[in-house]
Amino acid sequence: MTLRIDELTFRYKTGLPEIFSHLSYEFPAGKLTALTGPSGCGKSTLLYVLGLMLSPTAGRVSYNDKSLSELDDCQRSAFRAREIGFIFQDSELDAFRPILESVIEPGLYAGLKATKLRRIGLQLLTHVGLGDQAEQKPTHISGGQGQRAAVARALINDPAIILADEPTGNLDRDNAAIVLDLLQTAASEGRTVVVATHDPFVKDACDCVIDIAEERDG
Repeated sequence: MTLRIDELTFRYKTGLPEIFSHLSYEFPAGKLTALTGPSGCGKSTLLYVLGLMLSPTAGRVSYNDKSLSELDDCQRSAFRAREIGFIFQDSELDAFRPILESVIEPGLYAGLKATKLRRIGLQLLTHVGLGDQAEQKPTHISGGQGQRAAVARALINDPAIILADEPTGNLDRDNAAIVLDLLQTAASEGRTVVVATHDPFVKDACDCVIDIAEERDG
């Protein structure tokens, strides 16, 4: 179960500078990998390319030796729904619905039954310490609790790949440690977990570290 990039190059539009070029790397399953570097170096962009939300200018993203860069839009959407869980800096929970409903939303997109998803979602919220908050709206929980709910949402489809963009960026150290522990657990269960971060606390806890600026300039 290997996620790879080979000779990956990306620019947003023709004529604009390349964000990065000719990057090659293998992201091992069962490991927590950090993408680091100064703001603007391309770590979040690379994360979105890995998540098939952006297409590379050149090179390829592959999983289990199958090129993902050549998939059409429907195939890319289906792969994302099945195999990738996303976590963003802001939890991105729907402010008008209970957090359980936000947690199960990716499963609905993947075509799973709502009844089953609610059962799994409640189990995941219990796992992240929010079982008794399942029916609360995001405005009634803390930012740290919201980010833990976002981890539960990323896990709802039991994805092989977790991609997290600055998941501790808005958290205090105690809540950051909880979220980091959840990501480490997800990796220990055999998933590929990639985190874009500028937080030394997160970087020091990761198994692998890729400095995008160094890779870009190397």
